[in-house]
Amino acid sequence: MFRHQGKSRTLKHNLRIATILSFVAGIVNVTGFLEFKQLTTNVTGHFALFMNDVANFEFWKGTIYFLYIFSFLFGSFVSSFLIEKFKENRKLNIYVLPTIIECLILLSIAIISNTGEIKYPDLIVCSLLFAMGLQNSFVTKISNAIVRTTHLTGLFTDLGIELSQLFFPDSHPNREKIKSTIKLRIYIICFFFLGGIIGGYLYSRLDLKLNTLIFGAIILLISLFYDDLRYKLIRTNRKYKQRKKTAHNNGNRCTTP
Repeated sequence: MFRHQGKSRTLKHNLRIATILSFVAGIVNVTGFLEFKQLTTNVTGHFALFMNDVANFEFWKGTIYFLYIFSFLFGSFVSSFLIEKFKENRKLNIYVLPTIIECLILLSIAIISNTGEIKYPDLIVCSLLFAMGLQNSFVTKISNAIVRTTHLTGLFTDLGIELSQLFFPDSHPNREKIKSTIKLRIYIICFFFLGGIIGGYLYSRLDLKLNTLIFGAIILLISLFYDDLRYKLIRTNRKYKQRKKTAHNNGNRCTTP
């Protein structure tokens, strides 16, 4: 699901990566909000607060919201830069790099929270927004802008448009494609919601606090390991079949008079 790109990607690949990443985003969203009372997966609300402070001529107060917005933007930039930088290297799964960085950020925040009181909470919020910028950028690139997992505003907009298209078969005859896209959007919304519920339960009921982020990092690491292992098994199986076929053909040539 992390390796297939362009025309080789199918609905199944997008569903797999969408469910995993939207689930992790749901965990990060609720954990960040419960801990810091700030949105940590999107910047829409921060932009509104920033503009409110600017309108009231409280420029210094609005600086922190600008930093939140910039952190998400910078995460998106770094993710895309790494992908473009290493995309010529076919031996390297370029989408692993942003994912590993995201995992390290989530794990680092959890570790820091266990060493004592967090002195710079705004820096942690910026780090979470940076991680979500990374995620949203690479999943957008790998899916050709079909999948986005860190916020739901655009998803609900697209879902409403596509649902309305089902009522006009003459104008939109490709109903199967529309239905598959609707299915994808519903999966993302549901798993974002599920991630939020589980994240909230781990944070509040089990009192894991920011250690809840470890759960999200583990999910990402498992998905990377599974994807890499599955890819290697498929390659090994193909090579084995190719060698068997070659040996069979060579055997037939030897027995031919």
